[in-house]
Amino acid sequence: MSSSNAPTNERISVSLKTLVDLAKPAAALSLRSGKIRASQSGNYLSHFKGRGMAFAETRLYQPGDDVRRMDWRVTARTDKPHSKIFCEERERPLFISVDYRPSMTFATRGVFKSVQAAKLAALLAWAAQQQGDRIGGQIFSAAGCMELKPRTGKGALLRFLNALVQPSYTNNRDNTLEFALSRLQHHAHPGSRVYIISDFRGLNSAAENHLTLLARHCEVILLQIYDPLECELPNKGRYRFTDKIRDIIIDSSDHKVLQDYRQRFQQRQDHLKQLSQKLRLTLIACGTHQSAFEVLNAFRSH
Repeated sequence: MSSSNAPTNERISVSLKTLVDLAKPAAALSLRSGKIRASQSGNYLSHFKGRGMAFAETRLYQPGDDVRRMDWRVTARTDKPHSKIFCEERERPLFISVDYRPSMTFATRGVFKSVQAAKLAALLAWAAQQQGDRIGGQIFSAAGCMELKPRTGKGALLRFLNALVQPSYTNNRDNTLEFALSRLQHHAHPGSRVYIISDFRGLNSAAENHLTLLARHCEVILLQIYDPLECELPNKGRYRFTDKIRDIIIDSSDHKVLQDYRQRFQQRQDHLKQLSQKLRLTLIACGTHQSAFEVLNAFRSH
């Protein structure tokens, strides 16, 4: 990611100004979701999975009140049955995990996957800040992993945006998706809404197990970044791909090569969809050629 002061090619690197400028479109986004309903104690239903309950008041018992919420002290003092009333806590921790591994520094159309990930993360952070939620995050790459504890206010937001531009990693190990998810499981507190922004390459059984444990206590949204070339190769041609270490040449005029390539991508997609359904995760796909805002806005409007 680029320095906030140096000029940058916005297709391959993101600037702080770009992320700050996303405040205006983010104002139209709502992170409040009515799709997930999780049972709490008694007859109360929360729109937010894992959201805590805060005491509001004590009132006279009314028919239908849960007896487990009787306020026995007030009942004994007044000789009249009273019930405790609780309301849903509105402030909520938001934890955004962003993948900056080498596979994210790629695109054939639009912007690098890492740039798209940063824009999505910034939009989510701005929307959360405007709604009064606490903002925390995780950024992981081949250079290390960085975690930010959830905090409220503009300062927490700017700290997160600066981290997206210039991460300050706390270790120097090459982080796999499995390792990042294992750390995320310990850093995201129960009741948090967790966004994981990645291409999800390297999603093995151990990584899936960490997702399973995380989903038990948090609302988890997977934002999968992909490039159009990953879906399907162009017809009839020889194409050279390199990561500056290895080269590979693909002849797309071979029908079987095209079919096998398309099938491998579809198998990965199907597996991710099935996993999301099994664990009750939300899955959103975002191409490198798409508008990050439009993708989030379209999802929230459904």
